[in-house]
Amino acid sequence: MNTFDARAVEAIPADVRMISGCRDDQTSADVSNVSEFQLPDPAGRAGGACTAALLKVLYAEHRAPTETLSYIDVLNRMRTILRQKGFKQIPQLSGSRKVDIKRPFGIVPVGGGGRKRAVLIGINYVGQKGELSGCHNDALNIKEYLIDVQGFDESDMTILLDDGKHLNPTKANIMGALDGLVRCSVPGDVIFVHYSGHGGRVRDKSGDEDDGYDETLIPVDFKRAGQIIDDDLYSKFVCALKPGIMATCLMDCCHSGTVLDLPYQFVADGTSDEMLPVPDFNFETVLGYLKGVLEKAGIKGIEDLTDRQKVKNLKKAVKKDIKKLGKGLFKM
Repeated sequence: MNTFDARAVEAIPADVRMISGCRDDQTSADVSNVSEFQLPDPAGRAGGACTAALLKVLYAEHRAPTETLSYIDVLNRMRTILRQKGFKQIPQLSGSRKVDIKRPFGIVPVGGGGRKRAVLIGINYVGQKGELSGCHNDALNIKEYLIDVQGFDESDMTILLDDGKHLNPTKANIMGALDGLVRCSVPGDVIFVHYSGHGGRVRDKSGDEDDGYDETLIPVDFKRAGQIIDDDLYSKFVCALKPGIMATCLMDCCHSGTVLDLPYQFVADGTSDEMLPVPDFNFETVLGYLKGVLEKAGIKGIEDLTDRQKVKNLKKAVKKDIKKLGKGLFKM
């Protein structure tokens, strides 16, 4: 294991993979009629281009493909479908580990006997400017695929839709659902997270983004609660998952390329046939910051976390440096 691989394991204990619909500088598309993709459509006639393309590859006509598809097969076929429909989006695969993309595509590892949990989020922003029409369908189509093909149980799914029937996809509810995955999942478990809605970019305040922007998910109550920045998704979800967990995330939104800040990446643009480390990836975002604030608080070992004064010092240290790299790591 080389130094980069070792640091990836240290920073992110779980095997986390993300399929995204486009690079950070691209926007996603809202398909007006998923029948163009010949998809199951349990709740209407619209769906996101990325989700629709993936399901056309993996779940056409309610059936799993008869042939074995590799990761590179899946992403390249998605790219072909998107291009045929007039979309310029370039799908990509990111990961906390370097995935051999020539191996068979999988959400559930072979022989995996753990529990399967999912969080599915579809936001149409009903009644708001910029209202979408396909995101509820995306979540419900993915739900059917996970149950029919991957063996998920509906009772282990949390579905958030702004339809007045499901859990409302507010910022608090989305982060709460992800936190539930972190708390309940144990080594051997499988996680699937799907997000279909608006994505955005905001000015980076922590100094960890080369382009000066944090990528975001936009909850239904963003005007009141704010957006969900990639730093929080990284620290509270990605890095918080336990070792031995396999998590797959499908992000169908604008500017989704690095919304989980994962250290390895494959872009299906026809120029590469392997997953590569992200150049100049900043592992210190979490590791270095945590080490620094722990030292400031006088915490040298796990036993010090029972010392009320040292925990108080830790909170003060985080508050003092909140504009740097530690925002969202602790509740204060």
